[in-house]
Amino acid sequence: MASEQSSDGGAELGRFLRARRTQTAPEQVGLTAGAGLRRTPGLRREELATLAGISIDYYVRLERGKETRPGPTVVDALARALLLDASEHRHLRELASRAAYASEAPPAPGHTVRPQLRVLLESVRPNAAYVVGRTLDLLAFNPGALRLFAGLADWPPPRRNFARYAFLHPLARDVLDDWDEQARACVGRLRALAGTEPDAPDLADLVGELLAKSPDFADLWNRFDVKPHAPDPKTFHHPDVGDLHLGYESMPLEHSQKQRFVVFFAEPGTSDHDKLILLDAEHDELGLDVEEGRLSRRRAAD
Repeated sequence: MASEQSSDGGAELGRFLRARRTQTAPEQVGLTAGAGLRRTPGLRREELATLAGISIDYYVRLERGKETRPGPTVVDALARALLLDASEHRHLRELASRAAYASEAPPAPGHTVRPQLRVLLESVRPNAAYVVGRTLDLLAFNPGALRLFAGLADWPPPRRNFARYAFLHPLARDVLDDWDEQARACVGRLRALAGTEPDAPDLADLVGELLAKSPDFADLWNRFDVKPHAPDPKTFHHPDVGDLHLGYESMPLEHSQKQRFVVFFAEPGTSDHDKLILLDAEHDELGLDVEEGRLSRRRAAD
C-alpha cells in the first residue's frame, strides 16, 4: 500500500492518466487500431498527445509525474481526448490542482455525528437511513438501515464499512441485486479520495486491507474509476423479508467533514414499505413473525 500511495501529487495524476489511457480503445476516439498486435492496451502515449494537442514529451512528463503544473486548457483537452464524463473530468482537475499545490495531508476527520442528524434519522423511519463517513464507515443509522444490509450487524461497530461489506461479507453478493454496480461505486468513491488525499491514514488502512483480501477489489482499484452511485432504485434480496425495491438518495452534509446522509425509501401502502416496517421494528425474541402478525391484523382492521 505504501508504494501505491504517495504524497507526490504528480505521481497520482500520472497514474490516473495512464489508467484511463490504457482503457480507451483507438476506435472509441476515431482512430484505427492498425494491422498486427498492439503492445500497448488502449491508446499509445503519442496518440493521446496528438488528440489533446500537446507534445509527446510533455505528455510523457505528465504521466511520469515529472510535470506537475498542467494548465486548465491542457487538463480539459486531455479530458476530451480520454472521453471522460463529468465526474472523471472533475477528478482530473482536482488531481492537477493537487499536483501543483501539494501540501501535507490534513488529519483524518473524526466520526462524530451531529445530534441534529440523529434526530433526522429517527424522523424518516420506517425508511432506512444512515450517515456514512468519507471512507464509507457506518457512523449512525436507524434500525431499518442496519438490518437492510443483512449480516452487517454481526460485525462490531468499528468494522461496519460499506466497502468492507460489499467485498468481504459472505452475504453481500446475495443481498445486493446490483452488486457489480455497488462494488464499483464504493471503489470509485475511495479512489476519488485517494486522488486528493492519498496519504490519509483512514483510507490507507481500509484500502490496504481490501487489496490484501479481495482480488475483485484489487481489479477495480487498478482501473482508477471514480464514477459515483447512480441515483436509481435499488433492489435487495433480504433473507428475512424477501425482495425489496427501494428508492435511493445520497446527499452530502454541510459542516460534517465529508459525511453523507443516505436513505432507502418506499411509498407508504406498498409491500416494499411494509417490509421496511418489518426491518425497522424493535423485535423481541420471537423475531419478525411478531411484527408480521401486527401488520396482518392492521390490514384486516382496515
